[in-house]
Parts: sequence; C-alpha cells; structure tokens
Amino acid sequence: MLEHLTTEQRNPASDQIDSMNSLEIVQLMNAEDAKIAAAVEKEATTIAAAIDVITEAFLQGGRLIYMGAGTSGRLGVLDASECP
Repeated sequence: MLEHLTTEQRNPASDQIDSMNSLEIVQLMNAEDAKIAAAVEKEATTIAAAIDVITEAFLQGGRLIYMGAGTSGRLGVLDASECP
C-alpha cells in the first residue's frame, strides 16, 4: 500500500551504515539532510496552498486532525500543541 512512497523505501546510500565509521555516518546524514531544502523549494507553492487552506478552515471554525503512530504521532502532538 505504501511501497510506492519514496519515504517508505530503503535508502541505498545507507545500505552499509552498519559498517561505516562515525565520521562516514555523520557525513551521510548531513548529505541526506542537505536534500531537504531543495525538496521543500520544489514543493513550496503546494505547501503554501495547503497552509492557506488550513488557515482559512481555522478562521471558519474548522479543525485540523492529526493521525499518526510512533514518531509521526509524537510529532503531530508537538505540532498540535502550538495550534490555537
């Protein structure tokens, strides 16, 4: 069901992470994290549109419902705690 999502795939760059030394692991993590800004930039218009829709819904008395388990659930709780 989720196998087509990039976020649910193995990252070939980290296939051998268990045999890397600490410096190699830090460099790998940094290189992967560096990709985030470009990915957000690519979707900036879509992200802004989602923010606008959610904001308008809040202003009209709507709700934002978070769902998640494990880490995603905890992150949802953290994010929701900042909502009015």
